[in-house]
Amino acid sequence: MNHQILSDPVRMALERAVTERLGREWRAWEMTDLKDYACHPAAILSDGAYAVFAKFSDAANGGEQFAIELDGLRLLSQRAGVLTPTPVANLAVEGGALLVLEAVAAVERGPQQWREIGQALARIHQVRGERCGLETQGYFGALYQDNRPLDDWAAFFAERRLWPRFIAAVDSGRLDSPAIRQIERLIARVPELMGAARPICLLHGDAQQNNYISTAQGAVVIDPAACYGDAEFDLAFVDYFQPVPEEVFAAYREVLPIDPGFAERRDLYRVYGYLAAVSVEGGEGYMGQLMAAAWKYL
Repeated sequence: MNHQILSDPVRMALERAVTERLGREWRAWEMTDLKDYACHPAAILSDGAYAVFAKFSDAANGGEQFAIELDGLRLLSQRAGVLTPTPVANLAVEGGALLVLEAVAAVERGPQQWREIGQALARIHQVRGERCGLETQGYFGALYQDNRPLDDWAAFFAERRLWPRFIAAVDSGRLDSPAIRQIERLIARVPELMGAARPICLLHGDAQQNNYISTAQGAVVIDPAACYGDAEFDLAFVDYFQPVPEEVFAAYREVLPIDPGFAERRDLYRVYGYLAAVSVEGGEGYMGQLMAAAWKYL
């Protein structure tokens, strides 16, 4: 079980926050551990009548990361009108920070639920922007993300996304000299590989399928790394970890088109995710994918 969330000081802070929110006494009598589904220690806790989702960070800036996550949820909800969890609290607790959201009841995914994911992503991308990036900085998981605006998507993707992740991967010591030279050449080719400019729109920023919760009310969006950019970035991450049914993309296309050249660019966007995984989680399981994607464009 998640010992950080179960510790008495953290549990007591959580119970005080939920009690204050509800205006009645609330105690965490029931707990479902979510350690296999989240990168942070996380759990759903309930008093039998009202349930919350809580996740813990022991990072020095954990509270800041959670605050930015909440800002991203508000941005997606207010500008795109997608469903997001109701915030309860962002707490400084013993040993770190605790983010508390109202729990949502998940349902099993069938064709309709997969369609709702595609529809939710299209609603986000219908929000247009003038420049790539965002007025505030962000995080991709626990990794700092540079959102300083630029007018050109190819420049933004190369300078604000690929270069920082590449430098971190080099600093990790997990890239050998041939891999470093290969990825440097790839980043230099990004403007050429991107092709004609496409509309700038609001992005989820980490749109892989596990960042949607299917509910009876529709797809609930979680864990954003929001900014403005090219919709193809999000589309490339929907099936980043595992395939998704065609219903996702079919439902998306009913709202917005997908450029015919996207299939050729999909792995280019995923280089960003592979570099992040190599620097944080190590080369095993990702180096092969990273180098295969890089070779594709050289």
